[in-house]
Amino acid sequence: MFRRPCRRKAVHMRNSTTLLRSGPAAAAAAALALTLAGPAAAAGISVSTTGSTVSVSTTACTQTNGQWGTASLLGSGQASFSQGRQVALSGTASGQSAAWSNVTPGTYTVIVMCSNGNTAGTQSVVVSSSPSPSVSPSASPSRGVMGGIGGGSADYGTVTMVAGGALVGSGLIATAWYLRRRGKPRHL
Repeated sequence: MFRRPCRRKAVHMRNSTTLLRSGPAAAAAAALALTLAGPAAAAGISVSTTGSTVSVSTTACTQTNGQWGTASLLGSGQASFSQGRQVALSGTASGQSAAWSNVTPGTYTVIVMCSNGNTAGTQSVVVSSSPSPSVSPSASPSRGVMGGIGGGSADYGTVTMVAGGALVGSGLIATAWYLRRRGKPRHL
């Protein structure tokens, strides 16, 4: 009796070849996304308090028409950038800063708007009546906790989210390929 050759192996090889070809493409897409996300991922602000003075610093802004941008200190009940106490950013290309003095105790939100119209970052800060310096990463965010999108209080940009999605997707593809290959019996 004559046995027909098994066609499963041919189908398996075709699927493996497709996965092998798509693996480098996914890795290249992830690398491209990370390259594009480089400056955007590093952008942000740093807020601190010393007594009744609130300070903010950033490296995210570029000078446009002789200006770096504006920082705004929003108190409770103030919802937009223009409602807060605004101060012009000063500094150099390696860093810009602004400060507010005589700030009464309470919870505030600091927003930095670069001169090109982009928001460098938003962070909440608590000003206490004690003169001891305090940094406020543990302050409650003004928009609540964003637990569903991977951060407690940071607002990540679109490019960063796409880069993360590409990395997760390529990891899932590689895992599926590895588990599929591992589950096949080896014949000599």
